[in-house]
Amino acid sequence: MKYVIVDIETTGGNPTQGGITEIAAILYDGERVVDRFHSLIDPERMIPGFITGLTGIDSDMLDGAPTFSEIAEELYDFLKGNVFVAHNVNFDYSFIREALKVTGIEYNSPKLCTVRLSRKAFPGFGSYSLGRICGQLSISIKDRHRAMGDAEATVELFDRIFKNSPDVIFQSLKKSNGETFLPPHISRERFLQIPESTGIYYFHDKNGQVIYVGKANDIRSRFKGHFSSSSKDKMQLSNEIHNISWELTGNEFLAFLLEYLEIKRLWPKYNKALKYNSWNWGLYRYEDGHGYVRFQIGKNSGNLKPLIEFESHSEGWKYLMDHVAVFNLCPKLAGIQKTTGACYDYQIQKCQGACCHQESPEVYNKKANDFLTSITGQEGAVIIKEKGMHPNETAFLYFEKGVFSAYGFLDKEDSYSDEFEILGSLKKVKHLPETKYILRSFFPKLSLNQILVVK
Repeated sequence: MKYVIVDIETTGGNPTQGGITEIAAILYDGERVVDRFHSLIDPERMIPGFITGLTGIDSDMLDGAPTFSEIAEELYDFLKGNVFVAHNVNFDYSFIREALKVTGIEYNSPKLCTVRLSRKAFPGFGSYSLGRICGQLSISIKDRHRAMGDAEATVELFDRIFKNSPDVIFQSLKKSNGETFLPPHISRERFLQIPESTGIYYFHDKNGQVIYVGKANDIRSRFKGHFSSSSKDKMQLSNEIHNISWELTGNEFLAFLLEYLEIKRLWPKYNKALKYNSWNWGLYRYEDGHGYVRFQIGKNSGNLKPLIEFESHSEGWKYLMDHVAVFNLCPKLAGIQKTTGACYDYQIQKCQGACCHQESPEVYNKKANDFLTSITGQEGAVIIKEKGMHPNETAFLYFEKGVFSAYGFLDKEDSYSDEFEILGSLKKVKHLPETKYILRSFFPKLSLNQILVVK
């Protein structure tokens, strides 16, 4: 990382009204000065007398000097990619940024202020103006209030801070980049390598040991969230993490499953015990006195085993309504419509009349059993299709008796004759019965074309 230490002289204090009369920029690599840029500049306006009295710069001196637009590209090439440093940085930065903008160049850079850095590195001084702080530290200033003289003094000041109190600079730079949350051993470059994608991630200590496993739809955003608070646990984790790795999944369902498997495999010190939400509602099946199969969303009592469980009544209700439409079931026999006679759908010819015995039990129950078959993945063997890591890929998740058993990714252009050919391409995982709760959580959210029943 390199730093460009800048000082300018101007005709006034407003970047949109005042003009730059001189600019000096010195490139510093953390050890030494590696390059310089300097130019007087025609501000294309009058120079107030008090400015000439302060800097010694007058109109005659600027006769023949280039305008800012004439040196803009050269200056931008010198500045770009480096950290912008100045004494009272907002003044110099705002003038240069505004002047570049007028010429059609957008300039944004991390910046550091040697006034603020000096307050932290050398506390207790009465004043931190450039003249006073340099006097306190025995730093000489040649040509005071001229751009190159002040810039060279600022370089020496910054060099003192860099070599005596580097943490002050690095922490201030993180704040300038909006990255004060970063743990001390995670660099900005490493943070920017973290994908903004769905998957699982691992935090490693200084020995490479995994100390935390998590999942996220956006891993980089989730990483930031870990360290945006100052709780005791977060601070301890922040100090211990030395690296992060990840495995992309392309979808949240697989991320949930792999996170659970990895926590059980690694038992990281910062992962708390996994808990599952209570499943208070279920879908029940029964047969009425006329031989018709009926369905009902009801509260779990513990006496009857539901076909599928839900976190809430509304979740179960929506699931049932969606599947009543897909399988052309009677809303009344599914418990959705409460009426003494035929259901309302029969009156508009959307129901075939099982509710009023116009459709025989044998015909109706075949549709009901098709619906039951579609949810046997909870107890049988099922392959679930999900999004892959890129648009031309499909993820396949295999469950046996509701337990996660294997997964893999296949290109959408790959052809396969049946579900057994898919199974041959999947990676087996350790059998953990608790994964059935994750399946129960996601199953009601799946569409029918995502589910392949393995017969």
